[in-house]
Amino acid sequence: MGDGRPEHALGARRQVVVVGGGQAGLAMSYCLKQRGLDHVVLEKHRVGFEWRERRWDSFCLVTPNWQCRLPGHPYAGPEPTGFMGKGAIVDYVESYARGFGLPVIEGASATALRPCPPAGGGAGSGTVAVAATAGATGGFELETTAGMCLVSEVVVATGGYHIPQIPRLGERLPDALLQMHSSEYRRPEQLPPGAVLVIGSGQSGCQIAEDLHLAGRRAHLSVGSAPRTARRYRGRDVVEWLEDMGYYRLPVEQHPLKERVRAKANHYVTGRDGGRDIDLRARAREGMRLHGRLVGVARGVGVLQFAGDLQQNLDQADAVSESIKDSIDRHIESRGIDAPTEPRYVPLWQPVPGEGETLDLAAAGISTVIWCTGFRTDYRWIEAPIFNGSGYPVHARGVTAVPGLYFLGLPWLHTWGSGRFSGVAADAEHLAETIDRRLGATAAAPNGRGRPAGLNALALGS
Repeated sequence: MGDGRPEHALGARRQVVVVGGGQAGLAMSYCLKQRGLDHVVLEKHRVGFEWRERRWDSFCLVTPNWQCRLPGHPYAGPEPTGFMGKGAIVDYVESYARGFGLPVIEGASATALRPCPPAGGGAGSGTVAVAATAGATGGFELETTAGMCLVSEVVVATGGYHIPQIPRLGERLPDALLQMHSSEYRRPEQLPPGAVLVIGSGQSGCQIAEDLHLAGRRAHLSVGSAPRTARRYRGRDVVEWLEDMGYYRLPVEQHPLKERVRAKANHYVTGRDGGRDIDLRARAREGMRLHGRLVGVARGVGVLQFAGDLQQNLDQADAVSESIKDSIDRHIESRGIDAPTEPRYVPLWQPVPGEGETLDLAAAGISTVIWCTGFRTDYRWIEAPIFNGSGYPVHARGVTAVPGLYFLGLPWLHTWGSGRFSGVAADAEHLAETIDRRLGATAAAPNGRGRPAGLNALALGS
């Protein structure tokens, strides 16, 4: 999105660099620009890359369009209660960056970030004298594919889904089998003829298994412990009820699980066909084969072993969905809301005990395995003592213990909405206010660097 203007080049010095040009990084850029703060956004690929290149063709949001509320750019299309598909999401994000003239440098990635050494202590890279000067007032050395830059404040907005995660069990599957991660799947037609085994029943796994099933492919799904939710209940989308009840604004410290909620899988549901439930029992009755968790592979004979927990996992997912309805019922009753009643869910199918606990890949005609097993983070380029034993950045609403280093766009960064279009605006504004306050304090201090002259004259959309 860069257009050759000076503010759209990295330069040797910057007040703020935002790493990552997804919706979180763009929201951060908007809030910084509103405050007249010097910054650029580094985007490794193109704006909208994750939506364009790592989603399947039939992908659509699971939250209604009205929840797309990037700061200054709420959804204004004709279907607020609909669910944007892949192409519309890309258009929404691209129009945001373009419409506000956000200073995004595409094709540039961060390769190393380290706090500047103290004055006189030498520099890890770059010019010693320059780095030492920066070190006197803090800041960072940021190495990128576009050059090295000295930066006062850095916002890491790369999300938490960096490296596709495939269990090592995959190494024991027959060599002739096509294996791919969910981020590589696009459409049923890209796969060789034969049945398909989808492993993982989070949102991606359930939706991809449905995509294959609806296309007439023989689909097997290894079902884990992910919860589900109904699409609609008592006359409204469940998301509307949860929004009114404040669930998306609940801070992580007030959640019963506290920070452990960050590791929980999202509820599976779909926005496809105007939005509906994903009822795995109904799909099983139609011919989809369901299995429990994959626990073992007999190398050489191509036989998979599944835990005998399919019934338990289906029941648990249903129980979560019904508990959400219970909460909605209590909300309706406490507020005296006039809402229609409706019968509760009745399971349409039950697994036969012991059936499906083993699967002979050749006998089942399976040609492809799709691993819907998530991603792992990769922050190896950040050389700062801010990570816990699992490699997760320790922060308070995105603010780390290293002054000037922040994170944005992570699931449950502050609220349930933090990793979504609905909640990133509040988090970005909080960080912009924090950064503005810090830079103001630096400018007021002796030898502070302050803000470049004339920066406050930058206008939105210029």
